[in-house]
Amino acid sequence: MRRTPGVFLVLAAAGAVFVALPVAGLLVQAPWSEAAATLTSPAATEALRVSLVVSLAATAIAVVLGVPLAWVLARSVFPGRSVVRAVVVLPLVLPPVVAGVGLLAALGRRGFAGRALSAFGISLPFRTGAAVVAAAFVSFPLVVLAVEAGIRSLDPRLERAALAMGASPWYVLRRVTLPLLLPQLAAGVVLTWARALGEFGATITFAGNLRGVTQTLPLAVFEQGQTDPGAAVVMSLLLVALSLVVLVALRGRFLPALREPR
Repeated sequence: MRRTPGVFLVLAAAGAVFVALPVAGLLVQAPWSEAAATLTSPAATEALRVSLVVSLAATAIAVVLGVPLAWVLARSVFPGRSVVRAVVVLPLVLPPVVAGVGLLAALGRRGFAGRALSAFGISLPFRTGAAVVAAAFVSFPLVVLAVEAGIRSLDPRLERAALAMGASPWYVLRRVTLPLLLPQLAAGVVLTWARALGEFGATITFAGNLRGVTQTLPLAVFEQGQTDPGAAVVMSLLLVALSLVVLVALRGRFLPALREPR
C-alpha cells in the first residue's frame, strides 16, 4: 500500500472538519430540552408531511421523465444532442431563485404556459403542485446524469448476446439492462430525492410559503429562524437525520462510492 503524503492527510482532515462543522454546530446549539415539543408541534409535523409529499412526487416525476431522456442521450445520436444535455444540466448551476422566477414566468397565471393551463382549470402557483414542480425541476438533472453514466458504462456485448440467443428487446431490457443499471438508478433516485427534500429558493419563489400547503421543512426552518432560532436548529437536525438515514440504509448496496473497501 502506498503511503499517503502528509500534506494530503492534513488537507483531508481539514476537509472532513469543514463538512462536519455545521452539523456539529447544530448539535451543540440545539435546545434538546425543547426538541420533542418542537418536533411534535403543528408547524413541524405539517412541514414534514408537505416535504415528504413534495420530495417523493418530485422524485417520481424526475424518474419517469429522466430515465427515458438519459437513455436517449446515451444511446441515440442526433443533431443538437450536446445542446439538449446542456439544457438538462442547467438547473444544477442555475440559482434556485432564478429557477423559481423562470417557473413563475412560464407556468404562472400570466405565463405563456400558465395561461394555457388556466383554460383547463389548472393553476399551479402557490399550491402544493407548484412545490412539486419546483423540486422536480431543480433535482431532475441528477437522475439523468446518474442513469446516463450508468448506461454508458454497460457492456453492450451482454445485450447483444441475449438478443442473439433469441431474447426479445423487452426481455433484454427487463432481465439484462435494468438489473445492471440498478445501482446507478438507485443512486440517481436517492440524490434526486435528497435534493428535492432540501429545495428552498425555487419553492418559495414559485410556490410561496403557505403552512400546510407549500411550506416544506427548509421553508419552515427559514420562518422559525426569524422568531425562534432554537426551533430552527431542531428542524434542521431533522433534515440532517432524514438524509443520513437514507444514505446509511443504502450504503454499500446501491451507492458504490459509499461501499467500504475490503
